[in-house]
Amino acid sequence: MMGIFAISDLHLSKANPKPMDIFGANWENHWDKIKNDWCMNVQESDTVLIPGDISWAITLDDAMADIMDIDRLPGRKVLSRGNHDYWWSSASKMKKVFPESICFVQNNFVDIGDWYVSGTRGWNLPGDERFTDEDMKIYKRELMRLELSLSSAPDTKPIIVMIHYPPFYENGEPSKFVDIMKKYNVKHCVFGHLHGDSL
Repeated sequence: MMGIFAISDLHLSKANPKPMDIFGANWENHWDKIKNDWCMNVQESDTVLIPGDISWAITLDDAMADIMDIDRLPGRKVLSRGNHDYWWSSASKMKKVFPESICFVQNNFVDIGDWYVSGTRGWNLPGDERFTDEDMKIYKRELMRLELSLSSAPDTKPIIVMIHYPPFYENGEPSKFVDIMKKYNVKHCVFGHLHGDSL
């Protein structure tokens, strides 16, 4: 039986090193620790969901080394965009340059056997004191992208959603992202963005 794993916020930087240990001792050699744990737990037949903040790279060329590092690890990988994935490009362009074992969720769904995976990046939520008119435009676009991704999946298997930003407010109240997930009877949601001492 295939295992499904999820991890986000890898923050890799092979092309232009950006040491993460400036954020604390728990980040020292973080990629080596992740790779060791990954190899001990993930089988080639498993799937690993990576909902964003994969690489600090700015360009697709610079991200190549990081993505290929991920590709060398066991399992099929399904990636979605995070707020720091500036290298992210169109799905068709990424499909051309990366191996078939790397799949991208962007206005689509990915079939991983017994499940479909849909998703989007997400965004900051309305109500935050720093939330701007520009944030509202991005937020509405991300809601549309989630709906597009979910509506593209046939109603024949359960769905997992990957979203980088948490789909609920700090007090635990659900956002409109959750409303859309409920509409499509999403069974599981994995997200990232939160890391550090605030957890």
